Amino acid sequence: MIKIHNVKMTYPNGDGLDHINLEVRNGEFVYLVGPTGAGKSSVLKIIYMEEFPTEGYVVVDKYNSMHVRNKEIPHLRRKIGIIFQDFKLLEDRDVFENVAFALRVTGARLKDIKRKTLRALAEVGLSHKSRKMTTELSGGEQQRVAIARAIVNEPFVLLADEPTGNLDPKTAVEIMNILDKLNARGTAVLMATHNYELVNSTFKRVVSIRNGRTLS
Repeated sequence: MIKIHNVKMTYPNGDGLDHINLEVRNGEFVYLVGPTGAGKSSVLKIIYMEEFPTEGYVVVDKYNSMHVRNKEIPHLRRKIGIIFQDFKLLEDRDVFENVAFALRVTGARLKDIKRKTLRALAEVGLSHKSRKMTTELSGGEQQRVAIARAIVNEPFVLLADEPTGNLDPKTAVEIMNILDKLNARGTAVLMATHNYELVNSTFKRVVSIRNGRTLS
């Protein structure tokens, strides 16, 4: 479960969040919609605790932003899968190693790394490209690698920051189908997007944000 309660956060330029309230229940799929600069990415950052509120608090699983210790944050992030619009892949490593990296940094055993990495790649339909370099892949394939990396630690929630923003409509639908499939298996999804057409084609819960405030 994720709970954001009355959160305020201000950046030096004056932008930020203004008393945000949001809950994401286990297994839920929620769209966070709003124009560019509305504060969507900031909401995701306070969930994985890259940023911290100046007022209010965030609870993610058993971790509360008011009390969490620095050494606990890596453990929190292992419970969260993060998908970025620009993929953030390692260009000097192949597909397998990009996904496996998320396990290696946790000190996982070699046999578990291989098993979980291959399973994650199978989930996104990329088993046959495990030894390709990421620069050899299409944009849609790179986003699939990013999703595989996000799910390899079996997180309880995926945070997706404009995951279809750089993709053509057909590929965007394919990525959404993957996210829907993962959600149907019990993984919660919080997806930030400004693609209202995409949102309007579904029946999932929608939370709007504008000027750093949640509207619904």
